[in-house]
Amino acid sequence: MASSKLEDHIEMLKLLRGSPMDAKSISTIRKSLQDRTGLVVAEAAKTVAELRIVELMPDLLAAYARLFENPVRSDPKCWGKSAIIRALTAMDFSESPPFLRGSIHVQMEPVWGGQEDAAGPLRSNCLLALPQCTDLRRSDVFRCLVNALTDPLDPVRLEAVRTIEQMNGDEASLLLRLKARIGDPRAAVTGQVFDSILNLESEKGLAFVEEFLKSGEAEIRDEAALAMGSWRHPRAVEILISTWQGSADRSFRSTLLRAISSSREESGLEFLFSLIREGSDAHAASALEALELHAGSPELQSRIDQAKDHRRRKGSV
Repeated sequence: MASSKLEDHIEMLKLLRGSPMDAKSISTIRKSLQDRTGLVVAEAAKTVAELRIVELMPDLLAAYARLFENPVRSDPKCWGKSAIIRALTAMDFSESPPFLRGSIHVQMEPVWGGQEDAAGPLRSNCLLALPQCTDLRRSDVFRCLVNALTDPLDPVRLEAVRTIEQMNGDEASLLLRLKARIGDPRAAVTGQVFDSILNLESEKGLAFVEEFLKSGEAEIRDEAALAMGSWRHPRAVEILISTWQGSADRSFRSTLLRAISSSREESGLEFLFSLIREGSDAHAASALEALELHAGSPELQSRIDQAKDHRRRKGSV
């Protein structure tokens, strides 16, 4: 399909979303789902999802199956397959075969210097949909997620962690604890593990994540601190402040202050204001940097200005 025709076709599908659905519109969308171009199929799938055209569900499934045939040519970057999976998920499709198929699909495509797997987003979207599949046993879902925790692509492992959290229950918590202990090649994935454990286990999870503040790996320490801050709990802030007071690592201290700031807990904010009012120049500067997270809050900006004024007055005495 020529570039201009492709763009026109996609634009036409977008315009259909704002128009009343009639037989002609549905026929146009159905025909688009049969298109040889993955981008057109993707746009048609988005339209089906947004308008929740349930009668086109079989057409979505047929298009999905077809895009696995010579997939590098028919659906480069998995745009069509990924859009169909998102549409099925949004429309609460609860049969597992399309999600299971996509969750293990690898699509190696040529790039400069070699090949790369383009199916990461597809696998991620399929994993996130597994908990809604009514024909899967809970144990079967966990088997898929255990495999996904070792996926070569970072985003897929991260979504596997989020899906495990979505499953809830003791199995989810224990599996995430094991993942935290084993670690991950990317610290951000471990950070998501910490977030999920805190969401699932509350205070018990806090005691577990706190242990990683003493990790020998700086990135893991940072991720633990940031997870505790984003959890926004007074006890977590108390631990972060205590850790800051006992640390001599300048970089880690800066991360701890950012975590305290992100908590938005009053005890944490007051601690930062106290550093501005009474702390050393270096500590005051670090506290101000941490509070830049709240640049859009007039109320907090006013309190920051008050703390700075107090410091100036103190210096002039």
